[in-house]
Amino acid sequence: MRVLLVYPNLRGMNMLPYAIAIFASLLRQHGHIVDLFDTTTWAIPGEDEFDSDKLKEKFLNARPYDDTMLHVSDHEGDVFQAFQEKLAEFRPDLLAVSVCEDIFPIGISLLKSVAHLRIPTLLGGVFATFAPDLCLSYDEVDMVCIGEGERCLLELCALMDAGRSYEDVPNLWVKTRNGIKRNPVGSPVDTADNPLPDLSLFDDSRLYRPMQGRVWRMLPVETHRGCPFKCTYCNSPSQQELYDTITGQSFYRKKSFASIHKELKYFKGDLKAEALYFWADTFLSYTDREFDEFCEVYEDIRLPFWCQTRPETIKEKRIRKLMEIGLFRIGLGVEHGNQEFRRNVLLRKVSNERMVENLGILNRCDLPFSVNNIMGFPTETRELAMDTIALNRRIHADSHNAYSFSPFHGTPLRKLAEDMGYCSPDLIARSATKPTLLNMPQFPPEAIEGLRRCFVLYVKMPESRWPEIRRAEYLTPEGDRIFEELRVECLEKYLSFDS
Repeated sequence: MRVLLVYPNLRGMNMLPYAIAIFASLLRQHGHIVDLFDTTTWAIPGEDEFDSDKLKEKFLNARPYDDTMLHVSDHEGDVFQAFQEKLAEFRPDLLAVSVCEDIFPIGISLLKSVAHLRIPTLLGGVFATFAPDLCLSYDEVDMVCIGEGERCLLELCALMDAGRSYEDVPNLWVKTRNGIKRNPVGSPVDTADNPLPDLSLFDDSRLYRPMQGRVWRMLPVETHRGCPFKCTYCNSPSQQELYDTITGQSFYRKKSFASIHKELKYFKGDLKAEALYFWADTFLSYTDREFDEFCEVYEDIRLPFWCQTRPETIKEKRIRKLMEIGLFRIGLGVEHGNQEFRRNVLLRKVSNERMVENLGILNRCDLPFSVNNIMGFPTETRELAMDTIALNRRIHADSHNAYSFSPFHGTPLRKLAEDMGYCSPDLIARSATKPTLLNMPQFPPEAIEGLRRCFVLYVKMPESRWPEIRRAEYLTPEGDRIFEELRVECLEKYLSFDS
């Protein structure tokens, strides 16, 4: 069986896709021939100038950095022609496409360009899980995988290879002569059964990513799947509900430390990683016993690493221990500065005082950290968004990120946005680093985007400059000029990135 894994993406957008690397290993382990078409290193028509990481640098959300290393594998020419040539050369029996919602339109454009070849096509990922009917409404999509893909993809390929029917594969929704066959999800995957991820299919430049002002050979490590929290702007609660309702088992689980250690040694020894990033939503959700075991496992690795967690999980003893073994930076979600709005709309109960106190621990430990914020939530106003700025002014972070709310399928706030008429049910959300698609009369898109681009100016510059910053919010040539002048001044005078 010849399987072409397809990863539609934009430059500077999504991290190295760990799932694709696992699928490649699994398929090869079972005798299938695998190749990859990754659009990250190609210019996409209409998106030629978009670079999520560089946009964050422009908005002062991240340190300036030299991105030369990230572009050494960039391709010239027409991505659609290259895709057609790839198919002619590889002759796949199946196209397995992994998409996030914001990249879905690019994936569909690729598939449309080769639709005449009539190659069976499977769509997977979070978007396919929570908008399967929408995905299957496109003629170019034959099947979607709901939930985790490891078992589904292997069973599908085995049946296709044997020339047998695959209409009853768990997790698979498939078009048939009688309509769509909707199979329920199976039990959660035991991640300890997965092989080491195969990164050999990716261009070498994809193993590098910017962080803290430099570009590292930095590889992803899985420690958790899912998240124990219920934030309404995230799809993890919906993943949990999907598996709990159908299988009675938890989607949230932690990977065995034996598996983690094996992977860490592989990344450090075989792949020559300079640093690692743990992409668990809440890394410090470990119990004390589990935390101690992780530290023991990491003792002989000691590569610099980054992780993300929630402010309420910060404990000084843990932070100092992690710094001893390699932690050099951490990311945390603040999201909103109004306690009542955060509690009632986002379902985050932590207080502002607790956040400020716990993030102060990171300052005492001299650990650089970034905080993430979202602007333009459903029902939010500009006044509420200014509360987020006020809270961030009390937080002495290395960098402050501001994203626009994106109504992704599978998030509770997507439904709220639809119910309130802020977006249509068939809207396909786009990246949180792009302007919002919500149309809210009390906080229109141009007001959200203007405030978002001026976020760091408000956080870092004196309040006496706020009237001037307010003028920079306007998305006009004059507003652009004022913003650029203030941006340069802020970078020179008010931003002192930690070393």
